[in-house]
Amino acid sequence: MQDLTLVMAQLDPLVGDIPGNAARAIEAVREARIEHGADIVVFPELFLSGYPPEDLLLRPSMETRLREARAQMASKIARDVLVIIGYPGVREGRCYNLAGLLYNGQWEAEYAKQALPNYQVFDEQRYFTPGTETLVYEHKGAKLGIVICEDLWDGVPVKAAAEAGAEMLITLHASPYHQDKPAERLRLLEKHAQDTQLPIVYVNTIGGQDELVFDGGSCCVNASGELQVLAPYWQAGLMPIQFLQTSATVWEPQPGEIDPEVEPEESLYCALVTGLRDYVNKSGFDGVVLGLSGGIDSALSLAIAVDALGPQRVQAVMMPYHYTADISKQDAAEQANMLGVHYEIMPIEPMVEAFMGTLAESFVGTERDTTEENLQSRCRGVLLMAISNKKGLMVLTTGNKSEMAVGYATLYGDMVGGFNAIKDVYKTWVYRLARWRNTQSPAIPARVIERPPSAELAPDQQDSDSLPDYDTLDAILLSYIEGDMSAEAIIAAGFDAEDVYKVVKLVDRCEYKRRQAPIGVRVTPRGFGRDRRYPIVNGWQPGE
Repeated sequence: MQDLTLVMAQLDPLVGDIPGNAARAIEAVREARIEHGADIVVFPELFLSGYPPEDLLLRPSMETRLREARAQMASKIARDVLVIIGYPGVREGRCYNLAGLLYNGQWEAEYAKQALPNYQVFDEQRYFTPGTETLVYEHKGAKLGIVICEDLWDGVPVKAAAEAGAEMLITLHASPYHQDKPAERLRLLEKHAQDTQLPIVYVNTIGGQDELVFDGGSCCVNASGELQVLAPYWQAGLMPIQFLQTSATVWEPQPGEIDPEVEPEESLYCALVTGLRDYVNKSGFDGVVLGLSGGIDSALSLAIAVDALGPQRVQAVMMPYHYTADISKQDAAEQANMLGVHYEIMPIEPMVEAFMGTLAESFVGTERDTTEENLQSRCRGVLLMAISNKKGLMVLTTGNKSEMAVGYATLYGDMVGGFNAIKDVYKTWVYRLARWRNTQSPAIPARVIERPPSAELAPDQQDSDSLPDYDTLDAILLSYIEGDMSAEAIIAAGFDAEDVYKVVKLVDRCEYKRRQAPIGVRVTPRGFGRDRRYPIVNGWQPGE
């Protein structure tokens, strides 16, 4: 009877940085041996390339770089530790999503992912060929069944590994976060552990990549599905698991560290902070600049930016016009001071009046409408982009998912920017997050949360002038966007028919706007981006 120490390497690779990711792996194995006495170190899915590598996989030099990185690892990693790591690989002319096993300076085996997801944000069938072979590898007396991510959700490769004699299952993942996803994963692990009567090690990546964000949560359940070890969510690091051999074929994971369960608001907020931080840092921006209006969306966006980057890398700009309320100016200044960011006031009246003067002859005989409102927003967008160009700061856009769904935003105005932290956050959740954030430390003035929302582009304007109240709007949007329900089904569920048809028509009509919007952190199962791909021009009727 013996024991094994397996270390889960919950780390944040950079997509495309193959030499850098290999160096991170080499250092992680060294640390795992020194700090934890590791016998096995497991890395996430496609760690060497980063996930998702997308069309980088089509580059002819991808395979050459991967071979060089793997040779570097073989020469530098200690020979008495088994390394299991994910990478893409071309074998006999076909590209596979692989898990490679390195031991004693040799790449001893490879497992090719069998279940290739092709839904929501996943597009693996575009790039990879599914594997067909089960891999059970014996190391220091333990028979390890290897599977990759969707194999676990599919279940068939898991069952095959168990039937092939595996005594524990090791699963490599790049599983992106959305709300409620951590609980889904734990339920899945519990089910498969009970079905196979085997302990399961789940190793997930962490960090942000474009619109995707990965929460970590690497863990181990025993053969009964009971959680034994859980790495912290939203933190990179190495987490050991101690296995004891209790009989010839049984390996028991010992109870270890379990990160405490967090509130839904904290989990979502951490996702937004992580997504913004990694997008800015990995893209090489010095920081961000945003328009601070005194409203709830820009206030929450500012708090996220400060938590992600620090106040010294954040600039806020108040750009008042005739309709900007005094309390908006006061609240914006108060929040900027509260968070310690660089703050400027740039009135847009001279710009708006200059544009209106130039357009006066062209507009003769027309009535004032949203054109003049949009012009205010577009003047603000010009100022923010100028600051961005001059100072190397990315413009942080601040519109929420409810507004983006119905087009309550101005192209080339408040939609300008490089990234939007709250793009996939419904308005009702914006308020929930703002209230939660203030329980951690003062970040958003209470009046910003309590006052009725307004775009302040016309006298006494409120959002409710154009839209149903946000509780109703978000419920309809959830049914239509996340649930794919028809207008009639939503009405049958108890919603006002006029509200439903209005909202559904707005969602369908504004696809062209969303296509031109900055990307943002995906935190729902149907984000506007990879998840939901509707044609801009189409004849679909909202009742269908």
